[in-house]
Amino acid sequence: MTLRPENIGASSEDPRLSSIIEGIVSIAAGNLTARIPTSPARDQVDAVSTGINLLAEELDDIYRDLELRVQSRTLELQKAHTQMQRMALSDPLTGLGNRTALMQQVELALAEWSGGASAPAVLMIDLDGFKDINDSFGHGAGDLVLQEVAARLLASVPENSVVARLGGDEFAVLLPAAGRLPARAAAETIQSALSARTVVEELDVWPRASIGIHVAEGPQAAEDLLLCADTAMYEAKEEGLGLVRSFEPVMLFARQLRHQMASELRHAAERNEFQLVYQPVVDLVTGQMQGVEVLLRWEHPTQGLVMPDTFIPLAEESGAITEIGRWVLRSALEQLADWRSEGLDREGFHVRVNVSPSELQSMDLVDYVRTILRETGAAPRDLVLEITESAFVGSGDVETYSMRALKALGVRLEIDDFGTGYSSISYLRRLPVDTVKVDRALIADIGRDKGQLEFVDAVHRLIQAAGMEAVFEGIETPEQAELLQDMGCCSGQGYYFSRPLSAEQVGTLLASGNRLPLATELLA
Repeated sequence: MTLRPENIGASSEDPRLSSIIEGIVSIAAGNLTARIPTSPARDQVDAVSTGINLLAEELDDIYRDLELRVQSRTLELQKAHTQMQRMALSDPLTGLGNRTALMQQVELALAEWSGGASAPAVLMIDLDGFKDINDSFGHGAGDLVLQEVAARLLASVPENSVVARLGGDEFAVLLPAAGRLPARAAAETIQSALSARTVVEELDVWPRASIGIHVAEGPQAAEDLLLCADTAMYEAKEEGLGLVRSFEPVMLFARQLRHQMASELRHAAERNEFQLVYQPVVDLVTGQMQGVEVLLRWEHPTQGLVMPDTFIPLAEESGAITEIGRWVLRSALEQLADWRSEGLDREGFHVRVNVSPSELQSMDLVDYVRTILRETGAAPRDLVLEITESAFVGSGDVETYSMRALKALGVRLEIDDFGTGYSSISYLRRLPVDTVKVDRALIADIGRDKGQLEFVDAVHRLIQAAGMEAVFEGIETPEQAELLQDMGCCSGQGYYFSRPLSAEQVGTLLASGNRLPLATELLA
């Protein structure tokens, strides 16, 4: 059948066909608002035109909806990107900028500085004793203190300053255009703001901070500006609590020496630079030497004898303390084996070795102790591990596991430095502890202060009531020894009885009968 014009309701010369073609071309080109005109005839040609118009309108709606969705999605992606950038440059706990954000702002401030007197300054701020807050009140309380400190910093610095939290309890402030005197004034204002009482979970806390200042001097990289301020802050912390120090070049030299010493410390054991000395622990009733506390000394190849209060904090900071602690434990038990091989064994004689909080956090500590005891032939009861009171109080799951496993092994545990700031008799009964070593500060004035004597007596009775033994350290006078003996104290150590001895001197003492003079004998 041949299609004729009359079959579609119009002749081939119908001008509407041209309009349809033009409309289709326009719509195909993307003009979805184009419409094909219709005639009053309302025939099949008009029906085709109307259908094409409806299709174009529907496509236009779909396109507009798609365009709106694309715009919405683009905005969402832009917001997500902005949020990610904000997260990458901010501290999630306090909302302050982080180290990366601070570096960017320092670089910008240095780039905009024209070299005048109002130079960019950085203040490094490290809270003093913040670990004590975590240990005493828990990390949740510590987080609240950090948030309060952040708020106080923001409120106490000039409006154009940048405040950042660099991690832990360390903060920084950038003063884009300050100079020496304004920077110092800002640091003093911060100290004043931090010193006000903070109430944390119904407990009063007074945050303090060590602050280091460095003001840009000539062309200087952002990293150098922060390093100098950080060095000044460490200098302030070394000198005391709540101090402010401005950077001086000699500080950087001292810090470099400290880093060098930390590196040398890691190799001291293999180079045979460590020495052990032994301070007797004495039965105050019989005068018998019950055991010895093992003390570490470092014979530095160029600096000579370095005492523990100098290098132990350095070992803890550098992470070398665990390796050093294990060297001390092995060496002490090997020395005990040597004394016994020479026939110098005494019933109940033991060695007391200090264990750092870092060592308690090692999952393999118990296995290591078990191995060393087996290899040296020592019985678990021959070893007393001294652990600081703060480590007991702030112990987590790993530390608690280590202590209970050591106790189950038969090793005796002792709280060291009891009475130095965390004392709470209530927790004593909950700990896997045999002995409490009372810090020397508690007995220093018992000969002159009757109230202090009575307090020490009460502490001793409470320790006994908790089912533990007490050892009093720092006994330096016959009067102290006699007073402690009178109140029923059984064990003590200090310079009054003996200074730290070499292994040979301990051997001689063991061979002579293992007895030191009693207080009453020396007073007679």
